[in-house]
Amino acid sequence: MATSQRSRNRRSSSSRDRAPRHVEPVLDPTWQNPYAPAAHERHTHAAAVRRFALKRRLPQTIVVGVVALALVAMVAMAWWLALLGLLVAALYAYDLRRVVMAYDRRGHTLAARMRDEFKVATNDTHRQRLATVLDRLAATFGVDDVTPLIVVDEGYNAALVPDASGYVLFVTSAVMEDFELIELEGVVAHCLARQRLGLLARESVASVVSMSNESRRALAGDGATFRADEVAAATIRYPLGLAGALRRCARQVLPAGSFFTSSTYDQWRWIFFDVASDASASDLSSLDDVELRARALEEW
Repeated sequence: MATSQRSRNRRSSSSRDRAPRHVEPVLDPTWQNPYAPAAHERHTHAAAVRRFALKRRLPQTIVVGVVALALVAMVAMAWWLALLGLLVAALYAYDLRRVVMAYDRRGHTLAARMRDEFKVATNDTHRQRLATVLDRLAATFGVDDVTPLIVVDEGYNAALVPDASGYVLFVTSAVMEDFELIELEGVVAHCLARQRLGLLARESVASVVSMSNESRRALAGDGATFRADEVAAATIRYPLGLAGALRRCARQVLPAGSFFTSSTYDQWRWIFFDVASDASASDLSSLDDVELRARALEEW
């Protein structure tokens, strides 16, 4: 009898040991979603324009700095020369700050230039379709004051461009005619993701300021489109729609006369969804290549 009781106690104890135990959740206050735009990313992209503006004024800054220091060093000869040196430095610092801040606004002229470059499409069905997609996704991404505009071109492309009063979303008529709804959503989501990442300022300035192609690429952010794909796909939770849009761009053959074969596109390319529409072959070593971007999303 005692043996039987001990056996039952052991079985009961064993059952309690095997029973699932409640584990208190441990929250990590430092955790951040890797697919959400981070504050440091936006800060980095905003600082890129300021660094570029300062670099452009570097020769003048050096000259003014040398003159100001030389005048200050003459304080033993005449106190007013040192005061003059400090005044020169202060005035130049004020002017430099004004110039740097003006660079942020220079990109706002791009939307007007693009309106002049393209012919606006008049298909009401396409216009309503784009407006519906944009309204839903703009709310999801938290982006206000976006004006949709369909432009006539047989090439697949789109761009969200800063304007003085907000943003203009340019989408080609070829996209509206050929892309499935989920593919169009992917394109629009990608463009809105660039705004959330803070990329539009540096991309638009790279489009309007005279410089070399390598300098444009560096200012716009080499490989930044890949990161915008991540943010867009994670937000709409359907990477294959965006991947399908990229696949179409990779397979397209641009007709003669398309804007995306022009020298103007070569200057503005970094603001567009497909930054290499005019490329004759894929470059899988580049994170901006549409073929590579599509493969990455298909494997997600």
